[in-house]
Amino acid sequence: MPKGKISLQAPNDCQEKQTLSITQRSLPPEVPWVSTTNFHSLPTPAPSPQLFPPISAEGYPPPPPDEEFCRTVRMGFQNMDNLQRQKLLAELLNSCNTEQLVFVSNFISPRLKRDFLKDLPIELSLHILSFINDPKTLSRASSVSKFWRSLLNDEFTWKNLCVRHHFRRRSSIAPVLPPSPTFESPASKCSKFSYKDHFRRRYIVESNWKHGGRTLVTHISPDSGVVTSLQMCQNYIVVGMDNKKIHIFDVSDGNYIKTLTGHEGGVWALQYIDEVLVSGGCDREVRVWDIITAECKYVLHGHTSTVRSLKMKDKTIAVSGSRDATLRVWNIEEGRLLHLLAGHQASVRCMEIYGDVVVSGSYDCTARVWNIVTGECLHILQGHYSQIYSIAFDGDKIVTGSLDSTARVWSRQTGFCLGVLQGHTSLVGQLQLHGSILVTGGSDGAIRIWDLETNRCVQNIAAHDNSVTCLQFDEKRIVSGGNDGHIKLWDIETGEFIREMTTSGNAVWRLAFQETKAVVLLQREGKTVMEVLDFDALETQN
Repeated sequence: MPKGKISLQAPNDCQEKQTLSITQRSLPPEVPWVSTTNFHSLPTPAPSPQLFPPISAEGYPPPPPDEEFCRTVRMGFQNMDNLQRQKLLAELLNSCNTEQLVFVSNFISPRLKRDFLKDLPIELSLHILSFINDPKTLSRASSVSKFWRSLLNDEFTWKNLCVRHHFRRRSSIAPVLPPSPTFESPASKCSKFSYKDHFRRRYIVESNWKHGGRTLVTHISPDSGVVTSLQMCQNYIVVGMDNKKIHIFDVSDGNYIKTLTGHEGGVWALQYIDEVLVSGGCDREVRVWDIITAECKYVLHGHTSTVRSLKMKDKTIAVSGSRDATLRVWNIEEGRLLHLLAGHQASVRCMEIYGDVVVSGSYDCTARVWNIVTGECLHILQGHYSQIYSIAFDGDKIVTGSLDSTARVWSRQTGFCLGVLQGHTSLVGQLQLHGSILVTGGSDGAIRIWDLETNRCVQNIAAHDNSVTCLQFDEKRIVSGGNDGHIKLWDIETGEFIREMTTSGNAVWRLAFQETKAVVLLQREGKTVMEVLDFDALETQN
């Protein structure tokens, strides 16, 4: 080749060969899941292109194989009849191990439960709940579900429970209700009566009676004296003593208020209604007091011996009985004598009044029925062989207790003896009558409960080691005190001993109780002690 000339042929041949080499290079195999139109650049050593699963007709990727299998089985199961389903389930369960069977059981159990109360009409559900007598069961049932709680908030259920437990609603004034679990204004609590709240309060009170309560206050008298009389009502506790004094306390907190002085001898009988108090004693006088001012309004003379018993008909009329064997009917509003009731031959020891009729028991072994309007003796009740120490009267039946160790039941209309109650072995000195139930306490230490429809003793309680000096009962309990110094609480239905009410002393003189409070007067370590016990739910729920 001549110098200075450049051949362009060779380079053309090389370029041709290079182009041929590129065009003959083999292409990568086509991947069905890869769409090269999605690549934004030519293949490079960069990361591998992303693979996208195929898109279904609906626009969603197909499910994984296990989900597809479950869906297939589920659809096949739904297409089976009941017998085929049972066979398949049996085969599957037989193939399960213990762990899997436990899982199946836990999964199935909640789905097999049914709320039977929710499936029934509300009237039937409430009727079923009305058979539950235990409030603790109802309380637990209210925690089952919101529906059960709404059922148990129904007033009908709690009203029935109040009836079964003898939790009567007081008819005079709407009771003050305890605080509800949810906050309510004072106005709403006073304006709307709730049987549920009423039951709750009464249930707590009953529980406190059985298991405790608290001593509200204790008074220890600085001077000696025997307690002869006690009355506890809505506002006051009034105590008469043989040291000529009458002490008045506030029933709400037991605090001392005042002392009435004026009698010249021991006070042996008293009674008050509202703010009017009448008392009588060894000075042979009957005194009429205004409790608010402590003023003695009248001093009524006439008896010639100790005034041993006294009862008020109302704030206008009072009747006193004396060891001079007479009864006197007084107009205490005007301070004058209305009638002198004479006929007994010995001391008038006890009396009871109902309406215009007063009955008196005497040491002459007889009882007499008097009309206090006319002063006439209606009947003379004869039959006891010894002195009469106690009497009870409900307007229809008269019961007398005697030193001859018997109690007798009399008809007020005819004066006939309806029955002789025998069983005590000594003086029957304590009586209380309510409806057809009579409770007697004797110097033999026994308490007996009688059904006056049959004149049969239904409970005989060996209560005290010495004389029963005082007792009181209501629909649920008996509280008794004795010369052995013990104050005991008993179940009136079974006669079972529940507990000691307070620390024992030397002797118990008087006791009285209401729904939420009790007062006991006893001698302890040579001193006169008064204790006020409180069982109210309002004070113990904190």
